[in-house]
Amino acid sequence: MLRVSSSRDLWAGLIYLAIGAAGLWFGWAYPMGTAGRMGSGYFPKVLAALLIGFGVLGVMRSVTIESPAITPISWRPLVLVLLACMLFALLLEPAGFIVATAVFGLTCAAASQQFKLDLMSLLGLAALITVCALVFVVGLGIPMPLVGPWLEPAVSLLPFKR
Repeated sequence: MLRVSSSRDLWAGLIYLAIGAAGLWFGWAYPMGTAGRMGSGYFPKVLAALLIGFGVLGVMRSVTIESPAITPISWRPLVLVLLACMLFALLLEPAGFIVATAVFGLTCAAASQQFKLDLMSLLGLAALITVCALVFVVGLGIPMPLVGPWLEPAVSLLPFKR
């Protein structure tokens, strides 16, 4: 009988195996296609296969490597990160990408015990918002408003036009 020396790796591996198996199950009916002409099932099946592979590695690792026991769930970071995702989704249309990303970044950062709101963190947030806007809205052309209807009156007062 194999002795599990790392319950953390065992549980992570089992979760990956379960999610990968579910992905294969739900994506089985979609056509695979080829690497050159991917069908609608290509990405889910490849991703599911990778998750299953990571799951197998995690389970194998759990019987070969010693690690500390699983620590209790840190509820505050979990709740704040989930809240940040929900706030982003709720604020994107009415407030726009810039405000939604700022709220997302600040809420996620508040999940860390080391976070403090200072000039450097605000500059980092501004850089993150700028890069994300350039990549997703400008570069990839994802139809997200940079400024939503809630802020349109304030933007119309600016001396330059968008």
